[in-house]
Amino acid sequence: MNWIFWALLSAFFAGITAVLAKIGVKGVDSNLATAIRTTVVLVFSWSLVWMMGPAVRLGEISKRTWLFLTLSGLATGLSWICYFRALQIGQASRVAPVDKLSVVFAIVLAAIVLHERLGWQHFLGGGLIVAGAIILAWA
Repeated sequence: MNWIFWALLSAFFAGITAVLAKIGVKGVDSNLATAIRTTVVLVFSWSLVWMMGPAVRLGEISKRTWLFLTLSGLATGLSWICYFRALQIGQASRVAPVDKLSVVFAIVLAAIVLHERLGWQHFLGGGLIVAGAIILAWA
């Protein structure tokens, strides 16, 4: 199975997440809801590591890798905190498309930080994502 299969599964589960989170955040502080979700993700991901057996021991991971995975984790946490707050006060059908503007930010940052070359497809697709988010957010 190639990357497209896994990316589509990711998108599918992210879509389910938006609906389930919107239902779950009702009547609960959004930060508490984020903490509960994060705890579930933590237990689930460590369970996968233990079941599959790590290919590399924790001590063999470089400091650079630890740094960037830690920074990525912090960014994820901030994203989830903001996302749950937005879901608590907004409609899932409007919040989720705006949240997907992360795709556009990822494209821009990949070009700047990772020096990935962008083609016309990136600009057209990114522009369509922005247009779609605007249309859905203010529908």
